[in-house]
Amino acid sequence: MPFKLIRATALALTLITSPAIANEQAVEELEAYLDFVDYGGGVIFTEQIPREDWPRFHVIDGRDAAQYAKDHIPGAVNLEWRRVLAERDSIPRDKPVLLYCNTGSLSAQAGFALRVAGFENVRILQGGFEEWKAKGGFDAASKASGQAKH
Repeated sequence: MPFKLIRATALALTLITSPAIANEQAVEELEAYLDFVDYGGGVIFTEQIPREDWPRFHVIDGRDAAQYAKDHIPGAVNLEWRRVLAERDSIPRDKPVLLYCNTGSLSAQAGFALRVAGFENVRILQGGFEEWKAKGGFDAASKASGQAKH
């Protein structure tokens, strides 16, 4: 069991048994996380992912089922953002995970929770689904490189 997961479990047990102590321990755990996490918190921009690289990601649409049914990134699985910890056993650790919501704010919270729980392979799609569509979806990387040449 990874050390971070053991620490998170200990924190959860402390929260249940002693709220006054738990607040300080929670702050210490979050400080340790913030010391560890890379700058940007695992954010990635649509244009940083070439079309041919999308299949290597496990893409999670963190929006609700109705939004997912209406439209989503092809190949994405629907897992509402607040369910990621409850469903973490279904999230692979052996390949990159890409989380998105409408704008990136809720998926950032889900990504934060997963990273505190020991996932090191999680990225957040900056700007979410709306920015992905606005930038041209899968073709954003080729459009960005084409614009850079001008």
